[in-house]
Parts: sequence; C-alpha cells; structure tokens
Amino acid sequence: MPFLGELAALSAALIWAIAALIYVGVGQTISPLILNFTKGWIALILLGVTLGIGHRLGQPFAELPTAPLQAWILLGLSGALGIGMGDTAYFQALNRIGSRQTLLIETLAPAIAAFLAVTFLGEQLSLRSWLGLGLILAGITGVILERTTQTSTTQTSTTPPADRAGLSDPPHPWQGVLYATIAAVCQAGGAVMSRTALVSSTMDPLWSTVARLSGGMIIMIVWLGIQQNLTTVKKPLQTRQILGTIAITALFSTYLGILLQQISLKYAAAGIAQALSSTSPIFILPLAALAGDRVTIRAILGAIVAIIGVGILFQP
Repeated sequence: MPFLGELAALSAALIWAIAALIYVGVGQTISPLILNFTKGWIALILLGVTLGIGHRLGQPFAELPTAPLQAWILLGLSGALGIGMGDTAYFQALNRIGSRQTLLIETLAPAIAAFLAVTFLGEQLSLRSWLGLGLILAGITGVILERTTQTSTTQTSTTPPADRAGLSDPPHPWQGVLYATIAAVCQAGGAVMSRTALVSSTMDPLWSTVARLSGGMIIMIVWLGIQQNLTTVKKPLQTRQILGTIAITALFSTYLGILLQQISLKYAAAGIAQALSSTSPIFILPLAALAGDRVTIRAILGAIVAIIGVGILFQP
C-alpha cells in the first residue's frame, strides 16, 4: 500500500489527540510513573487478547515471528528508552511547565530521530523530504506557540490546574524543560532503535508493539522498585472512574497508537514517521473549535503550513 507508513503515523497522531482529550486531569490524580505503568499493563492485556483471538482464527500475524534475537533486544531497549523513560519524563514535564512548553520542546524529537537515522542507519532523505519535514515542524511550532483560550492550548495532554488557568509562572520551570528534553531524546532514540529492528527483520508490527511495551514495563517496574513505590501501583484500581479513564486511554493511545507508530516506523523513514506522528496539536484545532473555543489566525496559519509539509511528503 503506497504511503502506508505515513498514513499510519498520521492516524497515530489523530488517535493521540483524541485520547489526550479523554484523560485531561488524570495526571493530577496519580503520579506520571503510575499513570504510564497502568496504561502499559492494560495495553499488554489488550495485545494478548488480540494475539489469542488471532491464533484461534489461524491468522498468520498471531504466530511468534522467527526474528533474530538482536531485533527482540533492540525493540525491548526501544521500549525501555522511549516508553518507560521517555513517556514518564513527558508526563513529568507536563506537571511542571504545562502542555504548550512541553510540546514545543517535543518538536525536537523528529529532528533528533532524523539525525540519528542518518548517522546510524544511513537513511538518506531527499531535499523535498527535508523541506516537508521542516514545514511540518514549523507549522506545529506555530500552533503550539499561539496563545488562545484554556482548552485549545491545554487539551493536548494531562495538564496541571495552574497551566489550565493560564498562569505564566508554572512551578519548577527548569526541571520541566529538562524532563521535556529528556523525553524528546528518549523518544527519538527509541524510534530509531525500533526502526532498526523492523527493517532488519520480518517482525510484524503487532509483535514489535508487544516487545516495546514489555521493555517499557520492565524499566518502569525497576524504577518503581528503586523508589520503593510498588504499593502505589494499586491506586488507580481503587477508583472506577480513574481506572475506566485510563483503560480508554490505553486502548487508544497505547494499544492502537503505538501499534500504528510501529507500522509507520516499519514503512517510513524514522524522521518522517516521527514528524507525522507529532502532528497531534494540528488535530486538536478542529476539536477545540467544535468545542466552542477560539482558534487564532496564527494557529490556523501554522496548521496550513504543517498540512503543506504533509502534502509534500505524500508526493510520489
């Protein structure tokens, strides 16, 4: 299928945008690490059910792939870095500097992924691809930088009350910048590792999602053990509303989102896949407008620039 990787990346961005609107505020109820861990084990259960059903129906994707051990190790390390460390650092950044500044720093991830892919994988992007990538990042940056009403600037993820209230001095700004930078580097590195494993083997994206999530879960269990915080794992189970919200989020953002991200990394260059999957702020705009929020001209222009960049990447 032409542009399968690019379409999967855009679909992941759309799902992450919708899922983000579902669990706004959950990050203020439980810690980022517990939130990430809970989403992870729920998604692994869903993946297990999918594989089980596929096996009973005799579907080829459900059979354990005969991929080399190196591919499994790379995917596990990719999950530990990108999901276990990167996503947790991302949630930590949200709690300190809010969604707008965090997402702005996160736009570094596609550029870092492209640089790492060129350096270590030898991927060569055409001048047109670099132009499209640059326009997408410029457009996303323009959307994130625009200052508009509460919902349109903060419903991109779990955001603290101070940020939703529009306060200009969030707590611990330097820590937030550090966490957001760590998240961007970890997610870019994880994407390149995953891309390496997928292109060097016949690994199915569904199994690579299982491997990545498993790697992420292992590092989070170790992290929780070091913090002597394993007892707090049960906290989301104590409230049906919180558990239900996280479960819905896991279904969309973790189960479907990461699966689509793996498909994009298998069939598209790492930098392009990372850039397209980072367009969630663009999808937020029409959702915010439908909710009655004011969307500024600056945001619309940024979205148009990003869409032009996407169009360039989809040129045959």
